[in-house]
Amino acid sequence: MKRTSSGFLLGAGVLGVILGYGVDQLLTATGRPTFTPSYLLPILLIMLAASIVLMALPIRRAITGASTAPVDPFRAVRVAVLAKAASVVGAVVAGAGVGLLAFLFTRPVSPSLGSSGAVIAAVIGGLILLAAGVIAERLCIIRKEDDDDHPGPADPGFGYSHHD
Repeated sequence: MKRTSSGFLLGAGVLGVILGYGVDQLLTATGRPTFTPSYLLPILLIMLAASIVLMALPIRRAITGASTAPVDPFRAVRVAVLAKAASVVGAVVAGAGVGLLAFLFTRPVSPSLGSSGAVIAAVIGGLILLAAGVIAERLCIIRKEDDDDHPGPADPGFGYSHHD
C-alpha cells in the first residue's frame, strides 16, 4: 500500500478551493445568501481526527513490538484506508473553506465576523483532520525492509507461511 502523496492532497485542496468559491458564486448569482458552515463542523472534524489517531496507536505499538498483542492485518489496512480517506476529506474541507474565504474577502462589502469565523474554524478543522490522517496512515504502514525480512513460500497457494 502506497502512502498518500502530498501532490494528491494538494490537488484535493485545490479542488476544494474551486468548489468553495464556485458554490458561493452560484449562490450569490441566484440571489441566495452565501454558504456558512456550522460551528459543529470543526468540532466533528477534530473528534474524527482524534479517533483516527487513537485507532492507529495500538497498531503502531504492535508493529514496533511495544505491545504483545498480534497485529490484525485486516484492522491495520482498514485503519490505514480510513486515515487516507480522512486526509483527503481534510484537504477538501480546508480547501473549500479557503475558497469560501476568498469569495468573502473579494466582495466590496466586508464579511461579518460570524460568517468568516465559522469558515476559518472549518479550515482549521480540515487542516487538523488532514494532519491526523497523514499521521495515522504513517503509524499503520510497515516499513518495506520490515516486510522483506521473512519472505513467504515461493508458491503462495501451497505450504505454510511464516505467520503460522
